[in-house]
Amino acid sequence: MNIVRRAPALGAAEPPAPSGAGALAGMERSLWPRFLVAGVALMGAIVLATAVGPAGIPLDATVRIILSRLTGVETGDSLPALWRDIIWEVRLPRVLLAGLTGAVLAMAGATYQGVFRNPLADPYLIGVATGAALGATAVIVSDTPHSWQGLSVLPLAAFGGAVVSVLLVYSVARVGNTVPTTTLILAGVAVASLSTAITSFLMLRSTTHMFSVLSVVLGSFNTATWGELTWALPYAVPAAVVILAHGRVLNVLSLDEEQARQLGINPERTKLVLLGVASLAAAAAVSVAGTIGFVGLIVPHAVRLIWGPDNRQLLPMSILFGATFLILADLLARTVDQPSEIPVGIITAVCGVPFFLYLLRRARMGAYW
Repeated sequence: MNIVRRAPALGAAEPPAPSGAGALAGMERSLWPRFLVAGVALMGAIVLATAVGPAGIPLDATVRIILSRLTGVETGDSLPALWRDIIWEVRLPRVLLAGLTGAVLAMAGATYQGVFRNPLADPYLIGVATGAALGATAVIVSDTPHSWQGLSVLPLAAFGGAVVSVLLVYSVARVGNTVPTTTLILAGVAVASLSTAITSFLMLRSTTHMFSVLSVVLGSFNTATWGELTWALPYAVPAAVVILAHGRVLNVLSLDEEQARQLGINPERTKLVLLGVASLAAAAAVSVAGTIGFVGLIVPHAVRLIWGPDNRQLLPMSILFGATFLILADLLARTVDQPSEIPVGIITAVCGVPFFLYLLRRARMGAYW
């Protein structure tokens, strides 16, 4: 059953909408408080996750160390050097990489849902994440250089695997101009299973790289560095700019492609651009953090349920809350079973599977979003 909200009939009566600058100004006034709250929540999660760890560093000391590094003003010079090294070289890169990964996966999930007009699409369920993991694994086990001219090639290899997966899933699941939910999920599961099987085979054939491949398969930030963060940013930031600029266009595509053509939008070209940049961003995240499932499903749905389906606010709010969610999930992963550490992908799966089953239940009952 199709659970995507359809456009109203052409002859149906609709309430008059505000026009012109007044409508835009009203929307901006309503958005800024939401962005402010989401931004404050994200900053709080960053500070909390950076402060918490095996070494007991007070919260105020953590803030002083971060501010001294960012501003150049020595506010933490009286603190132990070991504390400064732990905060700046170990914890903060990990927290920021988790935030970047969560933001990218949530943004990609919201984009896929809009392009496919299917609320159950996300980088994990439709095989994009596992395809990206396969591409990254192929580079890891081949002993080829992981960087060229200071730019990591892992995201590009992961992007190749992601593109192949999304094209295969889309071509199998598409029926006419629609992509049925059941077919999309089944095709995604099949492609993801095949990618995982090949990745496992490559891992067994190259035991010297088993730890690196396991980090890609299970998802982990325990080896995060500033270098990995700078590797992913050149791919994630331009993709975010392109996707955010298409918020209004994605609203039109989510309703009806014929209406999009009447407004001068080329649906196929626009979908190709959005799928390409979303897959590139997701692949970059997978190449540095591994396959972390359900972030792209949980976060856009939570935002949509609270603030509605308008992509002009859904996309940026998904980015902010995706970063916050994965930072807190990683914090839970490294503290719930100390001194051991749980792969963060397990935490997101524990959160995501019940939510996914809930969505399927609503779909079976004919609920709309």
